Amino acid sequence: MRGKETEGAGFKPQSARTAALWLGVAVYAGLVAGFAWNPTPFAQGLAAIGIAAAFMHASFAYGFKHALALFLICTAIAFAMENIGIATGFPFGRYHFEVGRDLPYIGKAPLVVGPLWFGMGYFSWIVAGVLLDGADFRLKQRFSAIALPVVAAFAMTQWDLVMEPPSATISKAWIWHDGGAFFGVPASNFLGWLLTAWLFCQAFALYLRRQDAALARAASRSRSFRAIAAVLYLSAGLTHLTPWLMGQRGLAADGAGQLWRIQDMRETALLVMVFTMGFTSLLALLRLFRPG
Repeated sequence: MRGKETEGAGFKPQSARTAALWLGVAVYAGLVAGFAWNPTPFAQGLAAIGIAAAFMHASFAYGFKHALALFLICTAIAFAMENIGIATGFPFGRYHFEVGRDLPYIGKAPLVVGPLWFGMGYFSWIVAGVLLDGADFRLKQRFSAIALPVVAAFAMTQWDLVMEPPSATISKAWIWHDGGAFFGVPASNFLGWLLTAWLFCQAFALYLRRQDAALARAASRSRSFRAIAAVLYLSAGLTHLTPWLMGQRGLAADGAGQLWRIQDMRETALLVMVFTMGFTSLLALLRLFRPG
């Protein structure tokens, strides 16, 4: 009897669940880093898992109803901005999608585009909240409601800064009609990303600051729970390590016919990732686990 009591006392189911969760996060992050750079069905499946993970994280943070509201806010704004951009060239520049031709479209944008904005947008929102000492659950404070959307928009645009040239000029998931100085990508694209991300993050803030129960729920979540978002945010950048290690070489033409060296794009993507997404994630994790 004593042996059974000792065995039961030593077993910590909460610790086991936490370890299993982190193992799953590590495996997923490793798969993203290893395979998401190449636009294959497997990579598309990983993207779908990432979107689902963002929605689940939001559901645990704020509640299912509010997670759904955030998803709808983000996708509505993202699809509106993408379709305006394709039709007019504002705010991103002149482009069109090549990826997902066999998928349903909303206007001129593939159906998957809106959920992708939500997945990385939500993780950027949480990372920015950590950097601002819990601003994502202190939205009653005017400073948090104003500053958080701005910082989250920059965190989101960092991802695009990393992945845009490989995705557009090498993989040709979308085409910039007039090319651009950043390996075939125009500067206007990044300003458009900053604007779009700010719009839906500001809408998040305006919605959530009226939801007292959701904010209290988010405030009760552990540091490890919030760290998951930072790790998954970082994993989207780490995927550019693999093609660089593989030593991809050759030439790729942008939409204007300008040739660019693939090895230069791969190395630049890695360097930009380290000093943007890498630093941002590191700072968020250090703030989460600093003593005291």
